[in-house]
Order: sequence, then structure tokens, then C-alpha cells
Amino acid sequence: MMPKPPVCRTDHNSWPEWPRVLKTDYGQEEAMSQFGCDPRIYQTTATEFCKDKDGQVCGVKTVQLEAGTFKPIPGTEQVLKADLVLIAAGFLGSQKYLTDAFGVKLTKRTTIETGDDYKTSKEHVFAAGDVRRGQSLVVWAIAEGRAVAKAVDESLMGYTNL
Repeated sequence: MMPKPPVCRTDHNSWPEWPRVLKTDYGQEEAMSQFGCDPRIYQTTATEFCKDKDGQVCGVKTVQLEAGTFKPIPGTEQVLKADLVLIAAGFLGSQKYLTDAFGVKLTKRTTIETGDDYKTSKEHVFAAGDVRRGQSLVVWAIAEGRAVAKAVDESLMGYTNL
């Protein structure tokens, strides 16, 4: 949703403030190497998931946003192909609109209920990190991100090498 950060510090972001500049991690570098472009899309939000005739996700509709206002820009809608959607949402448990949209069961603390395999009450819907645990340390989010990737891989492939 946010605009692309500048490559270098601006006059409005001098030391000793935290440098608000474009950073690229190893995963993004790997995607750039593999696909020839930066995978990040700025000033854009998802508006809808698309499904095929079998009800499987096949795309995500997006729209570009005005800088600073986050208002959709008419005529900038597009559909991106997707066969897997990962949603990062839920610092203090899950947002009600998200759990309502997926129809998943919640715990008493409003986190998404899962088993040890990260599966929710809905088939093919997994949850990990804060949305599952509640507010926690980033190391837990990293560990759960890896574990849920393994669970999704096994669900899709019938086995996993992760």
C-alpha cells in the first residue's frame, strides 16, 4: 500500500533517524535473479481473490492507490495470477473481517484456531504467527512461517522435502 521508498536518505530523513530507504532481502534478491524483476508492488492493494471452476484460487484482483490517501485509482485494476495466497494480518489476533471472510474458528483470545499442523477449520486454509498465537516474538513468526510452509507443501504435494 505504501509508496516505494527512496534508494538513498532524503533531506527529511537525516541521521540519527532510522533510515527509511529501500531495502532488499535475500528472498527478494533470489526472486529478482530468477524472474528478472523485483517482486514487490507498491501503492497497490488486493480487492478480491479469483477462483476457477473448481473453487481453487487462480488470481488476485488489485488496484493502485493514491499516495498518502490510500484511495483506489479508477482504471488501474488488474488481475495477477496466483495459485497460493499468503495473508500477513493479525498482530493482536485476527481481524474480524478476515476470519469472517474465511469462516474459520477462533480461540477465546480471538486468534485463529489450528492444530499442530497449522490447518484451520476450513480445508486448505492455514494460519501461523500472530494471527494464530497472538502477539509474540518475531522469532516465533519466523519459525511458524517455516513450519506452515512445510505443512502447506505437504498438503499440496502429499509429502515434503522442507
